[in-house]
Amino acid sequence: MYFSIPFNLFAFGGSKPTFIMNSEILKHIHWLAVLVAGVGYFALGALWYSKVLFAPKWLALLKIDASDPNATKGMAGIMVASFVTILVACTGLAILVAYLHLSGFSQGLKLGALTGICFGITSITNSYLYEKRPLGLHFINGGYTLLGNIIAAVIICVWQ
Repeated sequence: MYFSIPFNLFAFGGSKPTFIMNSEILKHIHWLAVLVAGVGYFALGALWYSKVLFAPKWLALLKIDASDPNATKGMAGIMVASFVTILVACTGLAILVAYLHLSGFSQGLKLGALTGICFGITSITNSYLYEKRPLGLHFINGGYTLLGNIIAAVIICVWQ
């Protein structure tokens, strides 16, 4: 199945090409690897934002009182939504892996670092700059995003 995305370069002095995106790439995705990568990324979050690692500092930076019963309201829905967004990110990684014909630990490590830095951390940074959020919060959330991308990309690349 093909679908086209028109893209006009006429304003830049070019012709009017149409780029075709081949959705056949979805057939080359190892969906179990995407699911396991999503679970791995999510499990990292459970550890990362636990009392063992960064929960106390993260809560302090967000000024959340963990003893307040309202602090955990709606947490199940938040966690489900978080897992879904992680699966979307892992699907994107799997598309890149299939399209670029990547495989193995080292290529997964490189892809995860690239996407974690170039897409994850830069997005977090832009938001935090405008929101004037604490630098420590940036490091906690950015570190999780970077490491989560690396874990997911390694799992997907190793299973290719």
